[in-house]
Amino acid sequence: MKRQKGHLIKAVQEGSIAQEMEIEAGDRLLSVNGEAVEDVFDYQYLMQDEYVEVSVLKPSGEEWVLEIEKEYGEDLGVEFENGLMDEYRSCQNKCIFCFIDQMPKGMRPTLYFKDDDSRLSFLQGNYVTLTNLSEHDVERIIRYRLSPINISFQTTNPQLRCMMLHNRFAGESLKKADRFYEAGIEMNGQIVLCKGINDGAELERTLSDLEKYLPHLRSVSVVPVGLTRFREGLYPLEPFTKEDAVGVLETVRRFQDRIYPEYGLHFVHASDEWYLLAGQELPAEETYDGYLQLENGVGMLRLLLDEFEASLAELLESGAPERWKGRRREISAVTGRISYPYIRRMADRMEEIFAGLSVHIWPIRNDFFGESITVTGLLTGQDIIAQLKGKRLGDALLLPQNLLRSQETVLLDDCTAEDIGNALQVPVDVVKSSGYDFTRRILGEF
Repeated sequence: MKRQKGHLIKAVQEGSIAQEMEIEAGDRLLSVNGEAVEDVFDYQYLMQDEYVEVSVLKPSGEEWVLEIEKEYGEDLGVEFENGLMDEYRSCQNKCIFCFIDQMPKGMRPTLYFKDDDSRLSFLQGNYVTLTNLSEHDVERIIRYRLSPINISFQTTNPQLRCMMLHNRFAGESLKKADRFYEAGIEMNGQIVLCKGINDGAELERTLSDLEKYLPHLRSVSVVPVGLTRFREGLYPLEPFTKEDAVGVLETVRRFQDRIYPEYGLHFVHASDEWYLLAGQELPAEETYDGYLQLENGVGMLRLLLDEFEASLAELLESGAPERWKGRRREISAVTGRISYPYIRRMADRMEEIFAGLSVHIWPIRNDFFGESITVTGLLTGQDIIAQLKGKRLGDALLLPQNLLRSQETVLLDDCTAEDIGNALQVPVDVVKSSGYDFTRRILGEF
């Protein structure tokens, strides 16, 4: 099908410049100041000026050229059909560690889309491999100062990177990070660690090489590869052991100790899974440099625990335990197996302080993806239902928000929070990834 010209306008805000200029939903934006608009970054950049000429195509086929005087940086007040104003770019690599390749058939189509779009790196925090970036893309990132750019390095060994990404240009593409460094573009890095491949001496080499990008490369996370039970025909990878995790943490701390005195950054961060697998306590809040990679599983538990303690302190100061006296409440909460000890510890503290409160924490085994997947965010509704059927759940069941799609109540297997509640005959409540929300949902309204 032939692609239509311009960008479809889905809605116009009340009282906006667009409404004043009689731009309507269904119109298509063609250009700004005579320049074609490729995506949202072109649009935002071109709309900065106090005087702009906007070309709009009406559904009738009539083309309007509107001369607009406005405040610097003021927007037209329109919403486009696609927030990116362009098609999403998919990944052309065949990474040996790709999680999407390890998913079963029959799930919703969006779960199989492999994103490698640098624009989503800026907008949503996604990580890119650099292999999909053209010279035009690099120049636009530098021109528009799009930062931070989140980069999946995996390794700085060019030959090994080609093998891991199954892309013969993967080693050469690392030079694009040099361009960003020279232009002062802020970056964050990620290393998906695969046992016997890019760990050990290769990890040491990679971290040493990445130091040259300081201070523009603000952080590098080291995360273990996730291995599901659907790996038939894929590259043979092994799970990490407790001893492996201890070794990774020793490497991370060694680099942190050397880098922090000079840059005031710890720079290298291990995801929470390494500490849980090693059986070691999580680092203090200051070690995470402001939680630069929270969405990558780095410091998520530490932040949750600290917020929980702060919330408890507020409740104690406000006299909540006194107001609670005489009440009784029984409630359940779901978690992944790896984080269960920490969530159980939080529940125990609340039971100690609030007499009559009973909190069941249910660690769910991941039968859907396989038992080696132990994080909460990859649990499915069918596993939750199967393992909690017949269990004493109390007044309500709490589901962590990271189980659900953004702004929705659908889990990975298309099971909804409502489906879980109906199957288990219990009210379901969603808990934000916040220690404050955890205490309040546990106590309910009182």
